[in-house]
Formats: sequence, structure tokens, C-alpha cells
Amino acid sequence: MRAVLYDAVGAPPRIADVPEPTCPAGGALIDVRATGLCRSDWHAWRGHDPVPLPHIPGHEFAGVVAAVGAGVEGFAVGDRVTAPFVNGCGFCAFCAEGRAQICPNQTQPGFTHPGSFAERVVVRAADTNLVRLPDSVGFVPAAALGCRFATAFRALTGHGPIRDDAVVAVYGCGGVGLSAVMIATALRLRVLAVDPSPAAASLAASLGAVIVHEIDQEADIAIDAYGSAATAEASVRSLRRGGRHVQVGLMLGPDARAPLPWDLVVARELQVVGSHGMAAADYPPMLDLVARGRLDPARLVGSEIPLEAAGVALTAMDSPIPAHAGITVAVRGG
Repeated sequence: MRAVLYDAVGAPPRIADVPEPTCPAGGALIDVRATGLCRSDWHAWRGHDPVPLPHIPGHEFAGVVAAVGAGVEGFAVGDRVTAPFVNGCGFCAFCAEGRAQICPNQTQPGFTHPGSFAERVVVRAADTNLVRLPDSVGFVPAAALGCRFATAFRALTGHGPIRDDAVVAVYGCGGVGLSAVMIATALRLRVLAVDPSPAAASLAASLGAVIVHEIDQEADIAIDAYGSAATAEASVRSLRRGGRHVQVGLMLGPDARAPLPWDLVVARELQVVGSHGMAAADYPPMLDLVARGRLDPARLVGSEIPLEAAGVALTAMDSPIPAHAGITVAVRGG
């Protein structure tokens, strides 16, 4: 099969013919129709998140089941599917509780094994990790769901109650930040957003956010969708008493040990939580909103490119301010 891969950290990604993956017992082989380009892919390519080399990136995808392994009961060849970027093992206590996103034995296409910048990709423990797509949801918007959109959905809805008049602050309007803006707006919450990119800020505004350079009003929920010492601290400082900071953006390198204003956390009884994707078991409410038109992830797609161009698009993420706003999705036909 054809795939985009790189041979070393920071090496130019290239198109190559590679052996098609074998469908494992309990797993499924997915014919990839669309795959998103995420900053997490860039982090791995730059060596911030170690991956086996040579490596095929890609962890946000949608497609059609091409084969199923022994023991798979819930899916069949021809099913239209997507999957979370975290694949639970299907057997541990966390998976049994529906919390596959924190499975200690998790696998991640595009990180622990070859990803979706290819014609086909493996999903292990298919009955735990595959998500059947409604007929009304196309492959391109579905490719935006598995990482950034689902992560934002759970960051907002999965960590406790939300007041009807809540103010949500979003730091960083990349894919996950824009998803958070769209979801919060659909929930009829007031959204404030911060991003230095005029294009990203403009798109966030079109989705319902009030764009500010800094947040001087107390938020009920603040989401660091970028991932840096500065944005994490600003997020915590923007909270009202009893508010909740949700860390979604990856904190890597020196930022992994960034300090927070713990005096405020204690005195104001703030909540500080991490949010790591969303398990397949939690997709139905989100997909229901998408199918009914309450949420439209297609609006977050800023660019569609052929799969062969995914490597060039990945290296372009070296720029801290992207040339265009929204999610880039690589598409293949067939």
C-alpha cells in the first residue's frame, strides 16, 4: 500500500510503498478515506513524543472496514467507521468501565504503531474502539472527530456539571480550541477565546466566540487548548472562585513541569484536570448532535489535500502561526 512515512526525527516525510498491515485477532483493518493532520503528529515528527522509526503518522481518520479479525462481533466488512486516537485494550478494568481513554495498555495508531497517513490502518480491540458513523456524517468531517473534536467535547462535558450561564475561556484556536468554541456555543454558553493568529481568531469569532487579547473576566471553565506554561497559567488565573481549568494541549519538554499558581488553586478551590481524548463508548451523544445538525465539524475543516501532500503539510507545522485556520484533512478516493 501507499503511505507517508519518515525515517528519522525531523527527516522529510516521503511517499513509499510499504507492506499492508495484517489484521490482528480482535482487531480490524480500515480502508482510510480521510485523515486529519494534528499538531500531535508534528510533535512526534519533531521528536517531542518518541515513536518507532521509520514511522507512518496519523491518528484522526475515517473509512471503511476492510477486514475483521477473529472474535470481532460488533463490526463487519463495509461498515463506515471512525475511532478515537486512544485505543483501549478491551480487557482491563478501565475499559470495562468505559474509560478506555486512560487504559494502561492503550495503543495509538500513528504513535505506538503505524498510523493513518496510509491507504489502510489497523485498529486493535475493534469492539471497544471502533465507532459506526451515521450515514449523514461524511468521511472528511468524521476525520476531525477522533482527536480534536472528541477531546474538546469531553473536556467540556465530561468533567462535571456546567452552569447554564457559564463563561468558557479557550486558550488557543487550533483544531481542539475551535472545536471547544463550536461545542460550547452549541451548548449556549458564553465563549471567550485567545489566539495570536488573525485567521484562527476570525474563524473562532465566526463560530460564536468573543475574541480577546487577554481574559479579564472570570470564567467558569478555562481550557488550555494550546499547551504551554504561559497558556496554562493564564487559564488558571482567568477562573472564578470554584472554577475549573482543563488541560487539553500537550505539555511537552520544559512545559511538562511548568508551575501553576497553586496559591489561587487552594484559596479559590479551583479544579485542575487533565483531559485525554474520549472513549468510543462516549461517542453517541456527540454523534447525535452532529447528525441532527447541532454540531457541524465540517465547518472546522480549513483545507482538504490529497494524501500524497500530507508530508509537506506536516512539515509546514514548523510555523507557530499557520497559513490558514482550521483543520487540514488529507483525502483519498476509492
